[in-house]
Amino acid sequence: MAADGSQQRRETSELMGFTDTTGDLELRESVGERLMGALLDRAHLIPPRLVGPLVAQELQHAGASDVSIHLQDLDQVSLQVVAGPGLTGASERIDSSTVGRAFSTDEPIEVEVAGGTRLHLPMLDGSDRVGVLSFTLPTLGEHDRRLAQRVAGLVADLVVTKNAYTDTFSHVRERQDLGLAAQLQRQSLPPLAMTTPDVDLSGALEPAYEVGGDSFDYALNEHVLHLLVLDAMGHGLEAATMATVVLATYRHGRRRDLSLAELYDEADRAVAATFPGRFATAHLGRLDTRTGELTWVNAGHPPALWVRDGRVIGELTGPVSRPIGFGTGEPRVLSQRLEQGDRLLFFTDGVVEERLAGGEQFGEKRLREVLEQTSVEGLPAAETVRRLSHALTAARSGRTSDDASLLLVEWKAPPRDDELSPDIPESRPGGDG
Repeated sequence: MAADGSQQRRETSELMGFTDTTGDLELRESVGERLMGALLDRAHLIPPRLVGPLVAQELQHAGASDVSIHLQDLDQVSLQVVAGPGLTGASERIDSSTVGRAFSTDEPIEVEVAGGTRLHLPMLDGSDRVGVLSFTLPTLGEHDRRLAQRVAGLVADLVVTKNAYTDTFSHVRERQDLGLAAQLQRQSLPPLAMTTPDVDLSGALEPAYEVGGDSFDYALNEHVLHLLVLDAMGHGLEAATMATVVLATYRHGRRRDLSLAELYDEADRAVAATFPGRFATAHLGRLDTRTGELTWVNAGHPPALWVRDGRVIGELTGPVSRPIGFGTGEPRVLSQRLEQGDRLLFFTDGVVEERLAGGEQFGEKRLREVLEQTSVEGLPAAETVRRLSHALTAARSGRTSDDASLLLVEWKAPPRDDELSPDIPESRPGGDG
């Protein structure tokens, strides 16, 4: 009989196509399949303005109530609510709300309410923070928690995908008008955060609505993390245009697998030819995630701060190459081996050269102090940078006469032998990052 049963199951599976090879799942469609399927099936063609209402509608069909979607504003001070049929909620401050706590910790928050349990779920696109999805369930079990986090991830993907061809979500996120230079600069940026089992990275620009000449870029190709932090000379639209040219030149060369010296040379020639008499300072770097070996070119930038166990242990020192645009094309390529858990903070001179009310410069000493204060809690890079940026602004009493940018990079560990293993925390719903 057992043999006949196995044969029958094999014949059935051949007729059905997709099957559960573990034997653990029933063949009927679950609530989770119906919910996720409905969102996926309809999201392809639905107008961006209806993404939020679609999410609310399908969650309500699955038994949820009081659905709200919050998106982070540009300077990451508040979470702005998405409006539409079926959606509830109001804007919330990140540092003083339950919704904000879910956002800042990247962890789901559960609150007992009259109608059951209210869930606040971080919406992460990969590891970039998009916002928070909240709704209430009458009862809550482990299956519900898993499904809820998967829905939050899908909603994040829908927002990011639709955002490529709509202003709907920009209108939600922007609390004031962007300056033209900031608009040009921000449309060239990569996501502000990225987390993998090997590296954790986050950047910030200030002032959020006026920044122009500062920028950064990164790419994780195979086991190499490529980095660029730059500060184009001047202010406003001309500086933003120069930064955009440097960024495009860097990406063009990086995708052709040029060396750091060749990348520097191409950017140097592009700026010299396009903006004669002007220049940009920059850090160009590469981190081998298998060994922790960092190579970089410092083209007139302040040295990056080196953090270990929440303390600044030094700087990335060495010969400094001339800024990009002087037409020299002769960089000094430097190298340093990192230890697991080491962090590097790259920053532009606007961070430390800002003048305080009495005329004194903010200075690197204060930057180190604030960095250590925000690093000692062992927070992810994205939250460390958010708090660091706000702490710097507060310490300067809100004074920002120059662009200031930060890029924090942590080498977490070498890649595992089996990088597809479900045991890696980042591969599990609710895992780290």
